[in-house]
Amino acid sequence: MRIQKWIPIIVVIIIGLIVLSSVLYTVDQTQQVIVTQFGKPIGKPITEPGLYFKKPFIQKVNYFDKRLLEWDGSPTQIPTKEKKYIWVDTTARWKIVDALKFLQTVGNERTALGRLDDIIDSATRNQITVHLLYEMIRNSNREFAQVELGVQAAEEMGEVKYGREVITRGILNEASRVVAQYGMELVDVRIKRVNYVEDVRRKVYDRMISERKRVAEEYRSEGQGKKAEIEGMMEKELKRITSEAYRRAQEIMGQADAKATKIYAQAYNKGPEFYSFLRTLEAYKHTLDKETHLYLTSDSDFYKYLKTLSP
Repeated sequence: MRIQKWIPIIVVIIIGLIVLSSVLYTVDQTQQVIVTQFGKPIGKPITEPGLYFKKPFIQKVNYFDKRLLEWDGSPTQIPTKEKKYIWVDTTARWKIVDALKFLQTVGNERTALGRLDDIIDSATRNQITVHLLYEMIRNSNREFAQVELGVQAAEEMGEVKYGREVITRGILNEASRVVAQYGMELVDVRIKRVNYVEDVRRKVYDRMISERKRVAEEYRSEGQGKKAEIEGMMEKELKRITSEAYRRAQEIMGQADAKATKIYAQAYNKGPEFYSFLRTLEAYKHTLDKETHLYLTSDSDFYKYLKTLSP
């Protein structure tokens, strides 16, 4: 009996909660809301976070994200101006800026991504087909050693008038004009990757090898020139040092000879006969040995001191 008494109360509470949940709804700070009644929008988009009311059962809350959303396209084969086929992989960031127009034109994010596939792919194709291949790779006219290798491999180098950055801005501008009619804003478009088709890839590799060999040869040539310059400077410095050392050695030898001559002169002046005797003995020492034979006359001055010795 007690359980049967509480059943109506429980039923009323459940019905009340259902009605309350169909009346109240919340909006997060990352969301925006369009309320529809029988499929038709009611009022302006709600963009401020908070708790809101709606008519139960007949009105529906449609949530849309206010944040930046991601779009990634599939790699597409596109010919450049000179009919070189390349694979282009693009990505973009977009957001919903007019929820009402977005709801009326595309309805939901999945459909919007499909529209972006068509719009961005078409804009990418339009921009790439009117530019040369190296314009897609390069951003400036920097030297080869500072740029992407694929540029040199793909084409004989020309002056870059636009560059990859300008081309991507062109894609963004062209696609933005179209997506605006769907209540969306295209914030940015970037080319993630550019790959060459097989026949172009072979030419790229051949050109890369050729360019690398050319650069290596330039480095070798510069190295040989630097080597010759260093060796020349070394040889010049060595000759200068040798010449300076020889000059200094000659000066020292001259000073030594002068000093020796002075000493000899002083010794001679103090004892001419003794000096003559010593010099004669030195001559004997340096000229006479057991292998030397001299044939002299008896009146030769070479043995004048020996002659004076008594037997």
